[in-house]
Amino acid sequence: MTFTLPSLFLALFLNLLIAPAWAGIEVREFPDPRLEARYQDLIEELRCLVCQNQSLADSKADLAEDLRDEVYTMLMAGKDDREIIDFLVNRYGDFVLYRPPVKTTTALLWFGPFIALLGGIFILWFLTRKRRPETPSALSEEERRRLDSLLKDRQDNP
Repeated sequence: MTFTLPSLFLALFLNLLIAPAWAGIEVREFPDPRLEARYQDLIEELRCLVCQNQSLADSKADLAEDLRDEVYTMLMAGKDDREIIDFLVNRYGDFVLYRPPVKTTTALLWFGPFIALLGGIFILWFLTRKRRPETPSALSEEERRRLDSLLKDRQDNP
């Protein structure tokens, strides 16, 4: 069997095209499709500690891969979702959750944007209030008499 140079380049080019596709595939075997669905739900709900804006399912970081292995191992050991999440929260804190619970340590995370919005509205209101033109106050009786006398003097002495 002989290969021509163009066919070798074509084979090399095709290998380079599909190589990244092989790198991102994790093969896990589940005895039950519901267990696989639970696994997918869990790794979608957990945050990658390295990438931070990606879930464990999306992240390619080594730590995310280790955490996926840990989740898989615990699922296969028969632990329920709450036990798995509690284990990861005890180990890494609430940061591992995309939706952390509302408690004193996460209050700023939950209510901070609303506080910032209210603060912005207050500052905007305060700044626009100061820019309003002041309405002239009514003249007092003494000011009115003085104004009348000045106008009368001006009419008498043009």
